[in-house]
Amino acid sequence: MKKIILAAFMLTLSISYSQKKPNGTVYINHPAIVVVEAYTKAINDGDLNKIDDFLADDFRAFSATTGNQFNKGLDKSSYLNRIKSWRESIEYFSIKTAKGAYPDAIEYKDDNQKDVVWVQTWDELKGVHTKTGVKVNMNLQRTFVINKANKIKTIYIYDNPLINEEIYDSETVRTNGTIYNHHQNINNVKNMLFAFEQKDLNKSYSYFTNDARFADINSMDNKSLSLDEQKAIDKKVLDAFDIVGLEVIGYPDYMHYELGDNGVVYSWWRWHLIRKSDKKEIALPVHYQHNIDKDGKIIREMAYYNAALLK
Repeated sequence: MKKIILAAFMLTLSISYSQKKPNGTVYINHPAIVVVEAYTKAINDGDLNKIDDFLADDFRAFSATTGNQFNKGLDKSSYLNRIKSWRESIEYFSIKTAKGAYPDAIEYKDDNQKDVVWVQTWDELKGVHTKTGVKVNMNLQRTFVINKANKIKTIYIYDNPLINEEIYDSETVRTNGTIYNHHQNINNVKNMLFAFEQKDLNKSYSYFTNDARFADINSMDNKSLSLDEQKAIDKKVLDAFDIVGLEVIGYPDYMHYELGDNGVVYSWWRWHLIRKSDKKEIALPVHYQHNIDKDGKIIREMAYYNAALLK
């Protein structure tokens, strides 16, 4: 059996080595890389005249993330307009080599590639879109084809289309759901908290799903808790404090969001407590955010309050 395994392994190695075939040379230093770096500096400087000088007359730029298989790319004039638009609409614009990366220049052996050099860069594009406030912070991979005259003939650009979509969406006004000041989900949250006030814990916890998560703005590690973990904390609270009463401040809002098709109840309360150790009366303002599922159950609770008031 060992002989069979060894023979199979050697055959695999033989096949692997026989499939290797060099097709050119990769350079870490090359005149084509110098061209690309100078071109990138011109973009960072917003110098359209210099950018124009780097581009060949038959230049084409392609977005490699487009779903259009018939995309013919942008010609020189259209591409320059695109660059001009980006530089005018984005503050703090910069394209810098990504940490740990460096450009590669590749000279292929293929006859149809003998008159060009391919340069690949791995960059970070950063800035803030002036009108919408969208933060542009994305990885950017660019592949350049440089001709014999050291002009850029083609650019293939791999970027994050989601950022462009966010900018486009943010330039228009749109609604994202409905705000309710009376809703059954609001009623459920109030009933849940008033049941806790009366120490009817089984009823209070019944408004949550079994896998509900609980978070507290005072948590140092931002770790959410399970329902059982929250029950243990609640027991400590009830052991340390008497609940005089809960007071609704203002009125709760239930917001049903179109994006994600989910809802959140926002409510503001004042807990009136007496600390058992010294009989000190405490008024504790608390803001809650309760995420609600489609069945009206609470799947997440986030509490905002000043823990120092309890000390």
